[in-house]
Amino acid sequence: MRIVALSGGVGGAKLVDGLARILDGDSLATVVNTGDDFVHWGLAIAPDLDTVMYTLAGVSHPEQGWGLADEGFRALSMVERYGGPAWFRLGDRDLATHLLRTEALRAGERLTDVTARLARALGVRHPILPMADGARRTLIETERDGVLPFQDWFVGRRAKPEVRAIRWSDDPPPTPEVLAAIERADAIVIAPSNPYVSVDPILSLPGMRAALSHKAIVAVSPIVGGAAVKGPLGEMVRTVAGEPASAAAIARHYQGRWEGLLAGFVVEHGDARELPAGLRVREAATVMATADDRRRLAAEVLAFVEELVR
Repeated sequence: MRIVALSGGVGGAKLVDGLARILDGDSLATVVNTGDDFVHWGLAIAPDLDTVMYTLAGVSHPEQGWGLADEGFRALSMVERYGGPAWFRLGDRDLATHLLRTEALRAGERLTDVTARLARALGVRHPILPMADGARRTLIETERDGVLPFQDWFVGRRAKPEVRAIRWSDDPPPTPEVLAAIERADAIVIAPSNPYVSVDPILSLPGMRAALSHKAIVAVSPIVGGAAVKGPLGEMVRTVAGEPASAAAIARHYQGRWEGLLAGFVVEHGDARELPAGLRVREAATVMATADDRRRLAAEVLAFVEELVR
């Protein structure tokens, strides 16, 4: 079975890692959100791409989920000493990724090709595909602070300003590699990433809904027991959707905004309440604290997908 995963950052990367432990390199491709990308210290930073790449390479920080294990921050300390911006924590070894990416992009190379080359160098066997080669920046409309670039809101202001809506700066097309992977796929898995700022940027690309229209799509809920596993999603559901955070709220978002997008939905045990009618549901242990958890959940998701595509 060939699977395309749609992923954002840490939570999505964990499930993708579980899928990669089961599926070979020809059977799994991951389309990654690039709405978080931005320029910092003159460098092209792609946080979600790097989180997925580092996770699949087995070199990510084991506790925080982003960045590299055994990382140092001497360059950051020197920047701070000079009075430069130190709010976004770039590690010493992580800088190599951004330096090489920036150099390649300035030379005219596509983000897709740069990502593939970096991933190969780290021994990643499964394709990691940026959703688009063109820039598409996520913009956060806040209640009191106006419109903020995503990283300014999320990292710089620690996701404190209340979110009113989310929009994007541009509408580049999906890459040919993304469209080809979807065409070949037997099913699509939406990882447990933030739907508003990690998945919607992918789904709303021009032509993406048409590309997905004949595919069985299964999502994994990023809400467990009424709370986000990680990040500001719980509060975002309240302010953007106008209801308490729940697995049902996530399902209603996908089924409402994207016109019955999902064929199936995987939720935590006990969270299968008030879900949209007609949606096939599988309850599972969805918190991935260990590598074994990732593989186990991925196996359950794949078994559910197989039931739906028979």
